[in-house]
Amino acid sequence: METEAAETWGEPSTKTVSWWWAPESMRPHLAGLSGLDYVQGMIDGHFPPPPFASILGLRLSHVSPGEAVFHCTPDESQFNPIGLVHGGVLCTLLDSAMGVAVQTQLDAGVAYASIEMKVSFLRPLPADGSEIEVRGRALKIGRKVAFAEGHAYDSQGRLLGHGTQSMSRVI
Repeated sequence: METEAAETWGEPSTKTVSWWWAPESMRPHLAGLSGLDYVQGMIDGHFPPPPFASILGLRLSHVSPGEAVFHCTPDESQFNPIGLVHGGVLCTLLDSAMGVAVQTQLDAGVAYASIEMKVSFLRPLPADGSEIEVRGRALKIGRKVAFAEGHAYDSQGRLLGHGTQSMSRVI
């Protein structure tokens, strides 16, 4: 039955994704770098972005101590069954911005991973070719737990979503 229906769907869309990632070959280059120096190195092109950023078209555009800004243009490959950009995309974008905001304040060799996140969806993410901006801000970084918040905006500056997150030290 599915094969018969698929014949009426038309030609499938495609999306080509390329990425670079070889953590073992990067480790010597990262030794001794603070979190801020590492993520700034991604912006400057010294280090590759992580693979998921290529899949989503996520671009880290600015970092400063305790802050990170990403840009992304959602597309139809991220649609859910009702034709909206899937809510998980907003969660991923906010998680990235908040995590990198915390990373900018970490010493060399220290890393945190998400343990809890709350997201409020205020508007659907656009899938009309317009860019969104996602900003993360570190709120408090302790020895074992860090806290951050994030906001996503459309190209007109309207708030699309807000998130808060806690992260646990893993290294």
